[in-house]
Amino acid sequence: MKRDYYEVLEGSRTATKEELKKQYRRLARQYHPDVNPDPNAAEHFKEISEAYAVLSDDDKRAAYDRLGHAGI
Repeated sequence: MKRDYYEVLEGSRTATKEELKKQYRRLARQYHPDVNPDPNAAEHFKEISEAYAVLSDDDKRAAYDRLGHAGI
């Protein structure tokens, strides 16, 4: 089961796009596979990127907020 995208980005449902972008950039730098030698870093980086792709798009975010993962 997929984790909540807001949980993945360590943000709240009321976070602005700028706040989510800031969180995404911080986490992406932390878990990028070229920087982090942890074998799970690549998987975590993909999860972060997927969450940001949905939450940064207004239409996808609205659908996700209403229906969760089933909305996208």
